[in-house]
Amino acid sequence: MFNIGDFELNARLLLGTGKFDNETIQTKAIETSETEVLTFAVRRMNLYDKALPNPLAKVDLSKFITFPNTAGAKTAEEAVHIAKIANHAGVCDMIKVEVIGDDETLLPDPLETYEACDILLKQGYTVCPYVSNDVVLAKRLEDLGVHAIMPLASPIGTGRGINNPLNLRYIIERANVPIIVDAGIGSPKDACHAMELGADAVLLNTAISSAKDPVKMAEAMKLGINAGRLSYEAGRIPVKYTAQASSPQEGIGFL
Repeated sequence: MFNIGDFELNARLLLGTGKFDNETIQTKAIETSETEVLTFAVRRMNLYDKALPNPLAKVDLSKFITFPNTAGAKTAEEAVHIAKIANHAGVCDMIKVEVIGDDETLLPDPLETYEACDILLKQGYTVCPYVSNDVVLAKRLEDLGVHAIMPLASPIGTGRGINNPLNLRYIIERANVPIIVDAGIGSPKDACHAMELGADAVLLNTAISSAKDPVKMAEAMKLGINAGRLSYEAGRIPVKYTAQASSPQEGIGFL
């Protein structure tokens, strides 16, 4: 169990809701993942006009914590505006602050992200910024008062896994707020790795929704995340550079 602000969570898989081929697969994947949190881009949701298509129309949102994000924002001002739209529509006031600074890599803009977080915190939101593996920025955001930090594993949608485990470990070890690894996860191996490094949770979308069998992948990711957390809590053996016998040598008789 861990907390993001006032929200208490047991499941450590947070699930994005974009890119699924159809609503049936999406619903089954959500159920299989056993997630408690669904994130979505506010700009993709028709929060006011009920006559327009809604990608979550068949999902009983009362069973989940809804976690809107500001995807599409390129400035702090745009991110704050999107957060207000979600809030006015009665969506959960926990917001994933996502401000993109580069159109090719889709990497987040650190300065605009910081500014957006500052404004939203002062307005009473539960704020979770999406950032690169910037150790200093992560600490500055924590000092600012954010409720969780969401560093990417690698650029969004690439499935490359964790490109910078050292920086990610630095961020995790120094943080006093939850660290949720977000973006770039490609397989359960990557999700397990993130959890073994000490992350509190993993947010997934493309790795599940774009898999050949999203429902099976949702199951695999859930198991990988749980295994990684158990491994972290158990404490792995040290890495050594010489062979070590798996059985004690003392007391062995020789024929």
